Amino acid sequence: MTSYDLEAILDEMADNLKARFPTGLNDEPLMIGIHTGGVWVAEALHKRMGLSAPLCTINISFYRDDFTRIGMHPQVLPSKVHSNVEGRAIILVDDVLYTGRTIRAAINEIFDYGRPGSITLASLVDRDGRELPMQADIVGLHMTLEADQQVKLSGPSPLELSISGGSD
Repeated sequence: MTSYDLEAILDEMADNLKARFPTGLNDEPLMIGIHTGGVWVAEALHKRMGLSAPLCTINISFYRDDFTRIGMHPQVLPSKVHSNVEGRAIILVDDVLYTGRTIRAAINEIFDYGRPGSITLASLVDRDGRELPMQADIVGLHMTLEADQQVKLSGPSPLELSISGGSD
């Protein structure tokens, strides 16, 4: 079993985001985490970056295009976007970027709140298997997995990554 130093990975992601968004309250980005694992990662990054705007969360369940394959999640939590997104720089955070469908759904929901100035995607894990042309700007780990393997983030405290499936 592979062990990952998620604290060091999150520190590096936060440093890369800080370099992309120099501090300044007038142009501070708005961070949005995708339920559930993306919110956990966003909480860690938000704290490390010292952002003053409240962390926002979105649940993209109603925006998914793959209900027939994965089914509807039985517990749909509401989205919480506390700030105006119009013209703002957005940092969208997810735990695992895989097919790109979650990110497409998240962007659709964000646009329901307004037209952001830009969206920067930060993902803890970027794995192969993309179905849509989505690419993370900030990545903690790149993984190449077998088709029947899954990577899962558990948390929120402590955050841990596990890989299941495949040939053991």
